[in-house]
Amino acid sequence: MDLGLVVPELLLTAFVFVIFTVDLLSSRKRVLGYLSAVLLVVLLVVTVLQTGTGDLSGGLYLVDTYTHFFRVFFPATTLFVVLFSIDYVAKRLRYPGEYYSLLLMATLGMVLMAGAGELITAYVSLELVNFCLYVLAAYAKFDTKSNEAGVKYIILSVAASALLLLGIGYLYGVTGSTTFREIAAALAQQGSSAGVLAGLVLIVAGLGFKVAAVPFHMWTPDVYEGAPTPVTAFISIASKAAGFVLLIRLFSLGLMPAIDSWGPLLQLLAAATMTVGNLLAIQQRNIRRLLAYSSIGQAGYLLMGAAFLSESTVNGILLHMTGYTVTGLAVFLCVTVYQNLTGAEDLEGYAGMAQRSPLLALGMTMALFSLAGLPLFAGFTTKFYLFTAVAGHGGLGLVALAVVNSLVSLYYYLRVVRQIYIAEPAATGRLEVPRILGTALVVLLVLVALAGVYPYPLAAIISVAVLPLGLPG
Repeated sequence: MDLGLVVPELLLTAFVFVIFTVDLLSSRKRVLGYLSAVLLVVLLVVTVLQTGTGDLSGGLYLVDTYTHFFRVFFPATTLFVVLFSIDYVAKRLRYPGEYYSLLLMATLGMVLMAGAGELITAYVSLELVNFCLYVLAAYAKFDTKSNEAGVKYIILSVAASALLLLGIGYLYGVTGSTTFREIAAALAQQGSSAGVLAGLVLIVAGLGFKVAAVPFHMWTPDVYEGAPTPVTAFISIASKAAGFVLLIRLFSLGLMPAIDSWGPLLQLLAAATMTVGNLLAIQQRNIRRLLAYSSIGQAGYLLMGAAFLSESTVNGILLHMTGYTVTGLAVFLCVTVYQNLTGAEDLEGYAGMAQRSPLLALGMTMALFSLAGLPLFAGFTTKFYLFTAVAGHGGLGLVALAVVNSLVSLYYYLRVVRQIYIAEPAATGRLEVPRILGTALVVLLVLVALAGVYPYPLAAIISVAVLPLGLPG
């Protein structure tokens, strides 16, 4: 086994123990956040220079361009989460060493999910992420909402994991293998059966929880509201993306011969998810619950692409996922900083934000317009690419529903913008955004704008990343 192929994964594992060690030896706890950010930058540099490809242990772990893409995607996402966690952790949380170590450990699990070529490897990687998120969701241990979020998350997640494991058992019983490629060969030869259908339904249910698809979404608003805000960002963006990354790898390499069985199921889930998510978001007054239902709606758009799995729709999924990640990071950076400065969590608390912090107001507005899919922002371009790909493969009805849901989402995003720019502030005085966070927000907003007007470089990278999946055009 060539361990040189997994240098980034080994390095990330080592960095977890570096944080633990520095936490043990140093009394300056704030430095742990900056150290985590530096280590992630080092990891990204090493990862970009890592170009080798190959299979480990007979296909248990696949190192290809798909894996390489997410070796950069997940650590880069975690880097921004770490940056806007520093002030929040210093002010509101205890035990920062364990906090940053858990973030890095969860990132490792997400990278492993991207490279998994076998069901047990994928399941263990998924559980590594889940175990970290259980603790992080309840990390504010003296906050009853955080404790409630952790308990709800672990109970429902365990149930979903049991369904996923049962589905794996069914597939193994029918195909005689847990390796994706061998499963595909067996399905192509045998065709669908009752055991295959049962396994598919259980696997979709288990992964549906991970991506917050309706009706497996019930945990999402309570966990988003109760968890520490940077953790909410991490679950909303990185964890959701990891679920789709695994779903795409599994369904393209392992379950593609049975697309006639699971395709209609994903279409139904996509329609329900985007509709329920956007309609329930209208009723929310808490900003994090609103973003929770918004993220459910976004999951519906991505599921729509997965239901018509092909090279073009996967390109659209990854492009929209990347655009959503950059946009979501910008939103949650603004929410975290504003909450840290004012304590505001409800929409009423955002009244007059533009007068108190023009930069945060601009960041929130641009990010919300991008989530709504307005032109000149990332969300418009990525949705257009995804919707076009789905329509080209026979999903015109779902695309029409998605367009209607995008218009619905614009309504509740505009409610937030109205509070920011029109409502009178309850307090006066300018808010000082920390320089490093202001810089990070500007970088994210530039990326949101660039992806909206010139997405070609990102689309080209993604088109290369999906080649190992061997999908039809």
